[in-house]
Amino acid sequence: MSTPDLLVTGAGGQLGQRVLHHLTDSLKIPAGRIAAATRKPESLAAWAAQGVALRRADFDEPASLEQAFAGISRLLLISTDALDRPGHRLAQHRAAIAAAAKAGVSHVVYTSMPKPETSAVLFAPDHAGTEAALAASALPEWTVLRNNWYFENLFFSLPSALGSGSWYSAAGEGRIAHIGRDDLARAAAAALAGAVTGKSTLTLTGAKAYSTAEIAALVTKTVGRPLAVVPVPVEGLVQGMIAHGLPEGLARTFASFDTNTAQGGLADITGDYRALTGSEPQGFEDWLAANKAVLAAL
Repeated sequence: MSTPDLLVTGAGGQLGQRVLHHLTDSLKIPAGRIAAATRKPESLAAWAAQGVALRRADFDEPASLEQAFAGISRLLLISTDALDRPGHRLAQHRAAIAAAAKAGVSHVVYTSMPKPETSAVLFAPDHAGTEAALAASALPEWTVLRNNWYFENLFFSLPSALGSGSWYSAAGEGRIAHIGRDDLARAAAAALAGAVTGKSTLTLTGAKAYSTAEIAALVTKTVGRPLAVVPVPVEGLVQGMIAHGLPEGLARTFASFDTNTAQGGLADITGDYRALTGSEPQGFEDWLAANKAVLAAL
């Protein structure tokens, strides 16, 4: 039996699950080389049955991270989900980077976001700080994957927008070069498996950037229901979300996405995905067609 040398953190999440899929199915990495880390290893029993090693890793318990990373050569650090606790995610990531260095990991791949050092997104400092921690660490190699917004993020906005026929937006004419979660998982799997060496930062985007109005028009065409974009100021967007029951902190975080989009923070298009994977990212219109039934049911 081989010893795991590749590890995926956050393996129980949607991105982590797809990374495991691409490692085993797309890249044909033997399951015995892979370790999946999560706070609840019992939730990954199906992967254990395939031969993937399960390891418990709690980002709030540094000792558990050191244990989980023991013997690992290359590690995928999927950013944690702590939107309701500003700064907490950065502390978790710093603990993971320190544990990886202490465990002798040779290469860490980290999932970041575009332009975190200048982004208006309220949690961008967590990503910028993590990138800085990687650069300052004793790790021999690291790769930062600056993932653009998922197509799937639209499922946060579209249910209420399609329900009312009005999409309230403070993004103006700003554009987003969305990319699918599955494509980002494929890219992360490739990087983890050895497609990159040394120290590098890649920005993973779709092949085209769309404005909110263009997205709304394509969604309308796909589902056959009218969807009009209603421009609002950022504070109006915040108060509207609060009125619908969202805590103010989260409302301001979500509104900051529109501010960042309006400022062009997600509009850049690169060829990094193609260079890393050897394939083209799925197009937005193809993604819409593939998810037509789901969108129509919103």
